[in-house]
Amino acid sequence: MSQATEQITDRESRGTSTPIIQAINASRDYQLVGETVHAVRNVTLDIRMGEFITLVGRSGSGKTTLLNMLAGLDHPTSGQVLFEGGDMADFNEKQFIQLRRHRIGVVFQSFALLPLLSAYENVELPMRIAGVGASERSKRTNEVLDIVGLGRRAKHRPYELSGGEQQRISIARAVAMRPNVILADEPTGELDSVNAAHIFGLFHEMVIEEDMSIVATTHDSTLLDMADKIYTVHNGEIELTEVGGRVDADAQFKRPDEDDSEQD
Repeated sequence: MSQATEQITDRESRGTSTPIIQAINASRDYQLVGETVHAVRNVTLDIRMGEFITLVGRSGSGKTTLLNMLAGLDHPTSGQVLFEGGDMADFNEKQFIQLRRHRIGVVFQSFALLPLLSAYENVELPMRIAGVGASERSKRTNEVLDIVGLGRRAKHRPYELSGGEQQRISIARAVAMRPNVILADEPTGELDSVNAAHIFGLFHEMVIEEDMSIVATTHDSTLLDMADKIYTVHNGEIELTEVGGRVDADAQFKRPDEDDSEQD
């Protein structure tokens, strides 16, 4: 069997398990100056173990709101978001603590690093809080810093790092506990094309080697080939798009006559 055939077979075999996270007719509305903003509209989405899913769409399309709902950081106005069959809106504080310490890792667009801690300490802290032993903490912290290419910057504080380096530290922190699911909001937004491809390649490897699920929002259409499923998000609604190089990430935003003109 050729390598290309193996990759296709592997993609088809992944994502066949029971969903670990499900959005069922989930909507999120906000009240803004007397006006109702429909940030997410009636979204149904299954996230299964061993899947790499990307959400693409313009700024303001609802990607971040949807990601926050999948993480349990925000709850739907209507509909449900389930984790392993349980409605996250009904989770108590202890359940959420366990969920965020061990099961779901979040990469924030704003990095959310603690400014007085070094890169090493920012990555190590979640493991320290979770009660991981000192030896294992040290080993894993150094391991993930090396994975994102920043072992040499371990002692630097966030203000001493570039935006791209801070983003990579936030990714290292999210994967350190080996969670079941990584939810990443524009994880390559501050990276150049080489480092962006490296991070998406890292995500791809984690999906295959550790059976992790990853959902990432991105504007970078050059990275979509690594995903198993790609959804375009437009006005809070999602639509499944073909996987790989055939994907047109801007298809939702073209006027009908643009496609016709390209064919002439």
